[in-house]
Amino acid sequence: MTGLFESQAPRPLADRLRPQALDEVVGQNHLLAPEAPMGRMVRSGRLASLILWGPPGCGKTTIARLLAAETDLEFEPLSAVFSGVADLRKVFERARQRRLAGRGTLLFVDEIHRFNRAQQDGFLPYVEDGTVILVGATTENPSFELNPALLSRCQVMVLRRLEEAALRELLARAEAAEGRDLPLTPEARAALMAMADGDGRYLLNLAEEIFALGEGSWKAGDKLDPAALAEVVQKRAPIYDKGQESHYNLISALHKSLRGSDCDAALYWFARMLAGGEDPHFIARRLVRFAVEDVGLADPAALTQTVAAWQAFERIGSPEGELALAQAVVYLATAPKSNAAYKAFGTAQRAARDNGSLAPPAHILNAPTRLMRDLGYGKDYAYDHDTSEGFSGQDYFPDGLPRQTFYRPVERGFERDLRKRLEYWERLRARAKSRDAED
Repeated sequence: MTGLFESQAPRPLADRLRPQALDEVVGQNHLLAPEAPMGRMVRSGRLASLILWGPPGCGKTTIARLLAAETDLEFEPLSAVFSGVADLRKVFERARQRRLAGRGTLLFVDEIHRFNRAQQDGFLPYVEDGTVILVGATTENPSFELNPALLSRCQVMVLRRLEEAALRELLARAEAAEGRDLPLTPEARAALMAMADGDGRYLLNLAEEIFALGEGSWKAGDKLDPAALAEVVQKRAPIYDKGQESHYNLISALHKSLRGSDCDAALYWFARMLAGGEDPHFIARRLVRFAVEDVGLADPAALTQTVAAWQAFERIGSPEGELALAQAVVYLATAPKSNAAYKAFGTAQRAARDNGSLAPPAHILNAPTRLMRDLGYGKDYAYDHDTSEGFSGQDYFPDGLPRQTFYRPVERGFERDLRKRLEYWERLRARAKSRDAED
């Protein structure tokens, strides 16, 4: 019920500019255009249950409200943060009564991932029999946070963060609604959009904050430059949840940038993680892992460099110690790459699992007792240092297991030298085998 004076109450700019039709929503044409998935649903008048997955401020709530309006469904909004089982029961009962009267219900659940598994299961019968069309909104990856049974009954629509063109359109609408331009230089205008980081609601809140300053805050005709803008508005904190998907996405971006030898991109993702509040020790552990997994023996110093950077950070702390980690990022990105040792270890592990009961050959076993000598322990062992090449070429694999090749160094960095050594030893081994055959 609308209050007597509600229409006279002040409303935030973002609320006043809320789109009144789907074609007014910016930045989501891939879903809302006439031939796009939701556009086709609206045109046909048949709406499926949906999960709207996207970052804050991209229009999830607005789209849900407009979908209800344009398909003639009653809009029932709930927040998983503030609602419980009792609230859901009331909504389902109202929806059941409407259905008896021939009217449908769109149940919008904001932050749907915050409902536990049992609560999510509670939606299933009402979604299945059509009592409600469920539209859930989430900022988290649905495949991690929602029950498979619920996901199988919904279509996941991925909303995008707002790009520059969409943000420009929102600022133009804000200026039209206020009847005046924002007092910003072109550079400050670009900085304002960068501060919003793809969040339309946050951008409009920033614009409203600037409008509220009033012309008395600066000389008539003056415009704020980026430095002045930074003084009057608060910068948006980066979207980064150390326990959720963004945590894994950014470390994956860092790891793959390092693997791709893109030093600048790697530094960017490293800086993004620090700005989001990531624990530098976690980043250091991942850098050490990268040094042994992706650089390996192509540059043996990579491991030394990363461990030293981690130790330097632990000794001098933040923020100075972060420079040591940045140096390790640069070193790893520019180092030659090889995962040959990583692959060799995995192959050796599989061979060990498959042949885990085979004993070492007797000739490489020590024989500290007479019985062991009588059993042939150490017999015919060739002491490599006594040979002219310092290499005997004997077989050290178990009896019954043919010789295996696990480690295959690449023609990059230090592994080029290792490859030459292994090829040289293989020639000596073949020569020794040939001599044994002749004898």
